Amino acid sequence: MTISEFKSSNEKSLTFLSSELRKIRTGKATPDMLSGVMVDYYGSMTDLSQVANVGTLDGRTLTVQPWEKNILSECAKAIINSNLGLAPQDNGEMLIITIPMLTEERRKDLAKIAKSEGEHAKVSIRNNRKDAMDYVKELKNEGLSEDIVKSAEAEIQEITNSYVKRIDEVLDAKEKDIMKI
Repeated sequence: MTISEFKSSNEKSLTFLSSELRKIRTGKATPDMLSGVMVDYYGSMTDLSQVANVGTLDGRTLTVQPWEKNILSECAKAIINSNLGLAPQDNGEMLIITIPMLTEERRKDLAKIAKSEGEHAKVSIRNNRKDAMDYVKELKNEGLSEDIVKSAEAEIQEITNSYVKRIDEVLDAKEKDIMKI
């Protein structure tokens, strides 16, 4: 039971890392760049994707087409206030956002941010390992045989190593994507 809970917690950490890395922009336009942008929709803060269709025209251009034209200016204001460094252009029907080229310095900064997110995920994995190991030690104190305890600890460590390796692979792929011109 403890191994499956441990794997589940690690999967959650990996999923969270992936969602955080999607928010870090690369040189190309993706609708995920605007995830987390909140629009004032009739007095309540609503995710942009809930009030508009977000798409891409090409590798450098995003489009935001609200389902109601009267909130076009609210969508533009939300994107500007999101601190993403994007300047939407309003053509009366939709917002057109041209993604500026990243400088080498900015690419390096984004790579550092990605590595930081990866470190947070690794810390989460290690905390999960500690919790699982503590649970196994508790079971040992309750009379579980030492052979079973040792094999469980070895399996927990093996699973931890595999998740850390997966995190490193995800980070390497993201860093290559960021540094690609």
